[in-house]
Amino acid sequence: MKRILVAEDNRLILETLAHSLSREGYDIIKATDGKECMAKLEGNQVDLIITDLYMPNLNGLELISQLNDNSKNLIPIMVLSAAGAEENVIKAFEIGADDFMVKPFSLIELNMRVRKLLELKK
Repeated sequence: MKRILVAEDNRLILETLAHSLSREGYDIIKATDGKECMAKLEGNQVDLIITDLYMPNLNGLELISQLNDNSKNLIPIMVLSAAGAEENVIKAFEIGADDFMVKPFSLIELNMRVRKLLELKK
């Protein structure tokens, strides 16, 4: 079973994502900020990370930077954010994001993109 770590500080969005992805057959690990996300990566095998950009303690861009500072990071990263301005999207891709979706989003599209990212990882 593929495991997805979701970092999102909005509880409603976090629970919606967890529920939708669980229904698709994925094991979900939840984090409410980037710092908690990094802590949950310790000792957990994760196949995909979905992160918001604006979170307390460690934002999404800082999280992506820290993950990609480790050149061994092979975990695909999807950004899911309301901050969809072009400069945010470009910055996220420049520092290592593999996909970017703007909130509000379609759960159907999200599930399709997740499936594609996980297929590319094989």
